[in-house]
Order: sequence, then C-alpha cells, then structure tokens
Amino acid sequence: MGMETTTTPSATSLSDINGLRFCGIFPTGREPSIRTLREWTRNRRIPHHRVGHFVYYDLAEVALHIRTKLFVPARG
Repeated sequence: MGMETTTTPSATSLSDINGLRFCGIFPTGREPSIRTLREWTRNRRIPHHRVGHFVYYDLAEVALHIRTKLFVPARG
C-alpha cells in the first residue's frame, strides 16, 4: 500500500560536451578533442539537443549513432 516508484526506460541521460568526451563511449586515451566534437555537432554528424544556447548530448543516442553511422576517413 506504499508508494511505488518506477523508472521509465525512456529516461534520457543528457550530458554536456565534457561529459560526452569522458563517458566511456570512446576508448581511454583516444577521446576526440572538444574542437572535433564541436565540428561534428556543427556539421550534424552526431545527434545533439539544443536548449536555449546550450548543447546537450544523449549518451545512448550518440553511442548508437557512432557505432552504426559515423565513419571517419583514415589519414594519409
């Protein structure tokens, strides 16, 4: 008869650009620079959400997008 709390599986975890770099999506020591992430955001290569002038990233959405659709050409 107590209050039951349920968590919704659709709850998103939004993070800023620093949180995106160090969240574990990228290999340790191989994280892209902030400049690279801003360029990917500006070119719409990774999904992002704007709230006013702030930019946030859904970590699960970015991880899925990187694994399936983001291809970075090799140097050389």
